[in-house]
Amino acid sequence: MHYLDLFNIILAFLRADIMTLFKFLLLSHFPRSIEGLLVGKEKFYSRMPGSANQDMSFSRAWFTFLCLLQDDSAEALTDFLDDGDDNSLGSSKVIGVDDNELLATRKALSDARARNKAIEKERDQLLEKLAWSEAKQKEYLSTVMHDKDLAISELEAAEALFNNKLEESLEEKFSLESKLVLAKQDAVELAVQVEKLAEIAFQQATSHILEDAQLRVSAAEASAAEASFQIEEQIRSASEGAIFAVLQQSKDAIEKALAVAESAGDHTTKAMAAFVDNMGSVDEIISVQSQNIKLSNTVNDLESQLLVYRNDIDRLKLELNQARKEAKAYELRANDVEKLFHEFQESSRKAALQQEEEIKSSLEKMRKDATEKRKAASKAFKLEIERLKAAIEAARETARSQDEAYMRRCEALQRSLRAAEAASKMWRQRAEMAEDMLLKKSSSEEGDEEAIYSVNGGRIDLLMDDDSQKWKLLTDGPRRPTPEWMARRIRSLRPRFPPRKTHVSEAMTAGYKTLDLPKPDEVWSIAQEKLKEGDVLVEHVIEKEVIEKKRKALERALQRKTVKWQRTPEETKLESGTGTGREIVFQGFNWESWRRQWYLELANKAADLSRSGITAVWFPPPTESVAPQGYMPSDLYNLNSAYGSVEELRSCIEEMHNQDLLALGDVVLNHRCAHKQSPNGVWNIFGGKLAWGPEAIVCDDPNFQGRGNPSSGDIFHAAPNIDHSQEFVRQDVKEWLNWLRNDIGFDGWRLDFVRGFSGGYVKEYIEASNPAFSIGEYWDSLAYEGGNLCYNQDAHRQRIVNWINATGGSSSAFDVTTKGILHSALHNQYWRLIDPQGKPTGVMGWWPSRAVTFLENHDTGSTQGHWPFPRDKLTQGYAYILTHPGTPVIFYDHFYDFGIRDIINELIEARTRAGIHCRSPLKIYHANNDGYVAQIGDTLAMKLGHLDWNPSKEVHLDGTWQKFVDKGPEYQIWLRQ
Repeated sequence: MHYLDLFNIILAFLRADIMTLFKFLLLSHFPRSIEGLLVGKEKFYSRMPGSANQDMSFSRAWFTFLCLLQDDSAEALTDFLDDGDDNSLGSSKVIGVDDNELLATRKALSDARARNKAIEKERDQLLEKLAWSEAKQKEYLSTVMHDKDLAISELEAAEALFNNKLEESLEEKFSLESKLVLAKQDAVELAVQVEKLAEIAFQQATSHILEDAQLRVSAAEASAAEASFQIEEQIRSASEGAIFAVLQQSKDAIEKALAVAESAGDHTTKAMAAFVDNMGSVDEIISVQSQNIKLSNTVNDLESQLLVYRNDIDRLKLELNQARKEAKAYELRANDVEKLFHEFQESSRKAALQQEEEIKSSLEKMRKDATEKRKAASKAFKLEIERLKAAIEAARETARSQDEAYMRRCEALQRSLRAAEAASKMWRQRAEMAEDMLLKKSSSEEGDEEAIYSVNGGRIDLLMDDDSQKWKLLTDGPRRPTPEWMARRIRSLRPRFPPRKTHVSEAMTAGYKTLDLPKPDEVWSIAQEKLKEGDVLVEHVIEKEVIEKKRKALERALQRKTVKWQRTPEETKLESGTGTGREIVFQGFNWESWRRQWYLELANKAADLSRSGITAVWFPPPTESVAPQGYMPSDLYNLNSAYGSVEELRSCIEEMHNQDLLALGDVVLNHRCAHKQSPNGVWNIFGGKLAWGPEAIVCDDPNFQGRGNPSSGDIFHAAPNIDHSQEFVRQDVKEWLNWLRNDIGFDGWRLDFVRGFSGGYVKEYIEASNPAFSIGEYWDSLAYEGGNLCYNQDAHRQRIVNWINATGGSSSAFDVTTKGILHSALHNQYWRLIDPQGKPTGVMGWWPSRAVTFLENHDTGSTQGHWPFPRDKLTQGYAYILTHPGTPVIFYDHFYDFGIRDIINELIEARTRAGIHCRSPLKIYHANNDGYVAQIGDTLAMKLGHLDWNPSKEVHLDGTWQKFVDKGPEYQIWLRQ
């Protein structure tokens, strides 16, 4: 029976729908009985006539039966079947069914009832199962609820843990935020200070400009006013003089004319009177006419003079107008100057506002960058913490394994010691027993002096010998020192032994008595036991040594990482002139290194150099060269040199990077050797990728007929000097440097012979290649007088500082001044180490962050020896440069060949512990014939010479100082606790 059928049965019983259940059982369990009735009906009616009507009657009867089933009435079905007994004939007539079929139907019904009872029983069983399943379900639900409660409790515990973690993270966040707020406050204060400084600088600059403009305007106004006043004064004086003269002359002329007119009038009146009276003579008339003519001439002269004066007045008026125009022009100029001044003020104000906006934007950018850097640093710090945790766990595991190995070795040694003690005890007992036997026998055989007590075949004399292994064993014991009381007892017992027989032949021929004592080899076997290959103890010792080496390497790595994380962003920022500011450079070659496979040898020393505290390695020149040392380069792109192949060079640089070391390439930019001769036989045609011609050589090179521009520095006569003023030369050099930087892997440059070309070109090359560190070799002669070094070397260090300044500070330079001064100063002339301003006398005293201090290199020392440092003063020299500001350089020969490697490592450790960098402040306390004393930074003080001094004798040195290095009169170093 299908489960769906069972489910329908259960539902039917639950609803007390018996008829539906019967119909379902009838249709599901008795389809064959119904089909048999139908088939029997067909067979029955097929045998009778009138089958059509009978078929209709039977169909009607069957339909009635089905209707009874559909009407859900069991009584109707029972009545329908029971009525067949009473009305069998009628029923037969009506439905056409015989008695046998009715009996079969009744039997089927009884079977159905029996089955119904079985089904009811099965239903009860199903109900029990259902109840059991419900109980199981309840139990399952209770289990689920219990698991749910457990899960909820676990979730609550996890939530509590999460809340705790969240609180811790919030506390950490608050601490970081407080630090961030402090950093922001510092940044804001810095920004305010920057703004104040910018405002002060701007005010100072604008005040100078404004004062100058005001002075110029006032001067222009004063000059214009003075000029106009002078012109007006001249015009006024000239016009007044001219007018006064004209008026005076006119007045005089008028007075003269009036006088003449009066005289003429008098004469006329007289003449008229005479003419009237006595009709005067003609002569008087003529004289009057002549006077009139003179008067008219005089009037004409006056009129002509008046015209001249008028012309003069007009000319003066024109000059006055011109002066007025010039005064107006001066006034317009003054107005223009004033307008320009106002425009300048407006432009200055706009520039100030724009600068203020730029400062604000830069500050905002700085804040954003600081935030990003802080986030990146926090992320990196977390990662580093994870790495440190892993490293600490590895260290713990290493220590645990080391302790286990140590315990195993201790147990083995204890077992060996117990065995040795047991053997020693046994030998001691046998020796005492032998002694007692000898004493007893000697007392009983005093008369027999010829008798010899022989041990192991006549060798008892070996026991009595001071050099005997047995006596040594009895004295010292096997593998452990003998207590003093035991040694005294052995010495007290020793005289009781019989005297030593000098001749073994006598002992062999004489009579003897044998004692049962062990042989010397057996006695000494334990005491002389040595470790052998394959022995467990040997393996433990080797394992312990390996673990100890790993532990020390791990400690050094952790210390380096811790020191890196303790540095501030300013300390780790890379600048081409200073690197990180804490660089310690190692010159990784000498003049003879080309004779060996140098790149392979140098790569094997990378780990050793890193452990010593060195941060950068100076490589030899990598290019193909006419000279094997590399300083006469030819094809710049061919790096297969005498030091090794280009693949070996890349591998060596990669090993340096794996050990956190910078690789500085030695590049020769001043000169280059040619590959071919010109038609006139001069070597000035270059080959390789950079196929230059004579146009790339300076024209003032006397040997190679260059067609370029004059040199911007000194001439190097051994090879063609490159003209760096040519654009194509500079472009090719920049591309080559970037190729060395990006493809080969160099991190920075050591620039050879920078005296040969301008430092401005070096600045361009550094800005293009962006090295992590750059050093220039500006080697110049110091000042000497009478064969002795002059005290004042300011001119020498000024030339080096000028070159550094020409590079814009983008490159440092070797402090040749300090090297030359140390040659003399360390011979009890320590006063040379301080200048009149209280600073060091080399480049270190003027520009310490760009000073690269050194004692020797491949030119001054090695097999060339052009200027070797005094051999007996090397340790003092390194004590000076490794404790002072600047960037120190350690020479290969000194580190590996001169036997002072441990001293140099000790000085590097002192520099690292004290945190000395290239900008560390320096205070010199004493510098005289007896010695030199200085404090560098806040935590290091050092002394050179035999001066009696320590930090407690200095008033200004507070705190507790501990002596870190003591080399007596050579040097001493103290570190502040």
